[in-house]
Amino acid sequence: MKKQVVVYLLLVVALLALSACTTVQPTGQGADAPAESGMLAEIQAAGKLVVGTSADYAPYESIDADGNFVGFDMDLIRAVGEKLGVEVEIQDMPFDSLIASVQEGKIDAVIAAMQATAERDQQVDFTIPYRMTKDAFVGAGDATLVIEKPEDAAGISIGAQTGTVQEGWIQTALVDTGLTAADQVFSYERADQAALDVANGRIQLLLMDAEPSIALADETGLKILLITELTAEGGKSIAIPDGASDLKAELDRIIQELLDDGTVQKIQETNGLP
Repeated sequence: MKKQVVVYLLLVVALLALSACTTVQPTGQGADAPAESGMLAEIQAAGKLVVGTSADYAPYESIDADGNFVGFDMDLIRAVGEKLGVEVEIQDMPFDSLIASVQEGKIDAVIAAMQATAERDQQVDFTIPYRMTKDAFVGAGDATLVIEKPEDAAGISIGAQTGTVQEGWIQTALVDTGLTAADQVFSYERADQAALDVANGRIQLLLMDAEPSIALADETGLKILLITELTAEGGKSIAIPDGASDLKAELDRIIQELLDDGTVQKIQETNGLP
């Protein structure tokens, strides 16, 4: 009988100890409570959206005499930041390093007249397009070349900015098909460097976005030989880290709102875009 009483008392002591070690979580706290997470929440908590660009592509992005980032993309991303309720910090870097910088977490997003191609979409995510794309073949001011379709560039020395869709088109459509020798193709970190080589006769053609080509042609005395959609893959979009679905959803919503309320059109007109 005494043995049973002892066992009973030991059980009671054990239950009391277990109860003392158990803490009841207040409602709305603890592991089961919902908490904001994801990249959008992180950006809003920081109060800042860090954006990469390649500021050599007027009228989309460039740096003015006072050191300010100006252009269509720059105005647009600031409008996006205002809708997000955060400051926008812009960092200038070579175009071909932008996607890697997003992947490595150095920047939150890219806006640089970048086309959302299938190849790039394997590395990062893209918002809905904010503007559709046309390309231009550019020659020297005294060029006698006739370019009526993209394939007319075959066999002619040609340049493009490194990492661009235009560089990819040259490789796929001209070099891989044997229409142009690999040593006739030149890549440049900056589009204005390529334009100078055209002007100086080092190469015969430059392939780039249509609107920046017009600005460069005015500055350097070049000639627009052809404007076409046939070399373009998609519209211009903002690139963000792969899997940042919350940020993508919010940016898509904001971009569509800016398109619908005429803000994008006003920004285009301010920057001389049709």
